[in-house]
Amino acid sequence: MDVDLRKLRYFVAVADELHFGRAAESLHITQPVLSRQIRALEDELKARLFLRDKRGTALTPAGAQLLTDARPLLANADALRRRVGRAARGSDRFTVGFMPGLVVSAAIRVLAARYPSLTVDVVRTGWYDQTDVVHDGRVDVSFVRLPVDQRGLQVRPLLAEPRVAVLPVDHRLARERSIGIADLADEHLVQDPDAVPEWRDIATELRTGQRRPTPAVRTVEEKFEHVAAGAGVLVLPSSVADFYTRRDLTSVLIDDIGPNHVCLAWDASRRSPLILEFAAIAEEHHRVFQAT
Repeated sequence: MDVDLRKLRYFVAVADELHFGRAAESLHITQPVLSRQIRALEDELKARLFLRDKRGTALTPAGAQLLTDARPLLANADALRRRVGRAARGSDRFTVGFMPGLVVSAAIRVLAARYPSLTVDVVRTGWYDQTDVVHDGRVDVSFVRLPVDQRGLQVRPLLAEPRVAVLPVDHRLARERSIGIADLADEHLVQDPDAVPEWRDIATELRTGQRRPTPAVRTVEEKFEHVAAGAGVLVLPSSVADFYTRRDLTSVLIDDIGPNHVCLAWDASRRSPLILEFAAIAEEHHRVFQAT
């Protein structure tokens, strides 16, 4: 049996909303059409996917299993479409991903000067998708900050930069020229502890099992807002802290932990001479990737 990807997309939309009307609106189709497509999918799979009553819509166990399997299947289909499209376009377009705080324009200018007919695009990435954009074909290369899962990637080191603590300006450590990571042991970290293993290993709230709930934040800007509000502290590469200078925040060097490493990453299965040439350019101009 072949599963229709369009029906799967409709199913995921309903599963996300748990409301046929809102899902139909997000898909830009009518609710009767959506209901018919879901019924057709249930008929094909010989399983009921949703329970609908006066209280609302809920997934059945079969629906929950399908949702788990459907997301990666749709993501792979999207990645396939992008890779095929990239191959069809040939070598007239090159896309570069970059993390906050990194300035990559110098390397791009060199590449553009060598290939005047080449269109070079840029994509701003984050901690949660900096390698996803490589795997799914959204970018040809990406400037990433370690640590990342390097499986399936070719990774070339470029530079290392110190890490700093981002603090409210009225914090007890705000006037220090530098601190040690132990000075932050009693603080709350407004980020994943695994991103700062040196803090994780000594943190009082982790050792005592009393870590406060951390808000669901994904962007640097959101994290800064929580720090400014006094909810905790951040440990970041110095270029990121410099790039997002704010009057209500300050950054202090942490002098006893290792630096953050910046690398160029690309799909290890690709053999594009253009990627290798850009990697050489990036190595040559690694100093320009510091924040302005």
